[in-house]
Amino acid sequence: MPAYPDDQSAEIAAALGALPAGTPVSEVARRLMDLFTGGSLASGTRLPPERQLAATLGVGRSAVREALAALEILGIVDVRPGSGTYLRGTASELLPQTLRWGLLIGERNTAELLELRSGLEIYVARLAAARGNARELKAVETNLERMRSSIEDLRAFAKADLEFHHALGRAAENSMLVDLLHVVRSLLQVYADRAVHSTAAALLAVEEHDAVLRAVQAGDQDAAASAMAIHMATASARLAADAAARTPADVG
Repeated sequence: MPAYPDDQSAEIAAALGALPAGTPVSEVARRLMDLFTGGSLASGTRLPPERQLAATLGVGRSAVREALAALEILGIVDVRPGSGTYLRGTASELLPQTLRWGLLIGERNTAELLELRSGLEIYVARLAAARGNARELKAVETNLERMRSSIEDLRAFAKADLEFHHALGRAAENSMLVDLLHVVRSLLQVYADRAVHSTAAALLAVEEHDAVLRAVQAGDQDAAASAMAIHMATASARLAADAAARTPADVG
């Protein structure tokens, strides 16, 4: 196991300070992002537990959990069940600023974010079909199998689902496109839980991902884009419904 810097919970708590009552998740994520990218914390620093962060910021634990989930998708932190949350390192010069203004977009633009994400994912599938090599596509297939084996564990299923898309992004061999998707996914995570909510929904997602993979493996760019478009329609409808069900009180 790698060695991590000593726990800096007290210093982190002092640097964060309390937020106003009713603060939305977006502001929680921004406050954490400002601290993590400010240069005062070393890569590998273990962060305080959710409960302590929530108490320090004066918000609910769910708000901290969702904010950390968004930052994990972006690659800023590493959440390890049973161990804690660790700072992976400083973000690139572009992504923190992109996330900073993006977090200010507001829930009203969730539909536009969903449209953007769909377009990017569809293009990723097309590029993966054109460029993906055997090793990269094997990684995509491995994550699909993880999804199949996690049908009854929706938390593990959601993680495998995300890794499927990450692996597909690597197969597309366009790092800028993948970076943009990281940002969009993180913004959507702030406002809506990405995980499916039932076994039936998980089974449908497996079928849709399988169709994408088969088209990509066949090198059929049009079929890959079409299969991803079908999946994005389903996923976007679910996320839109989740976002609509949220209120400022819910996400604070």
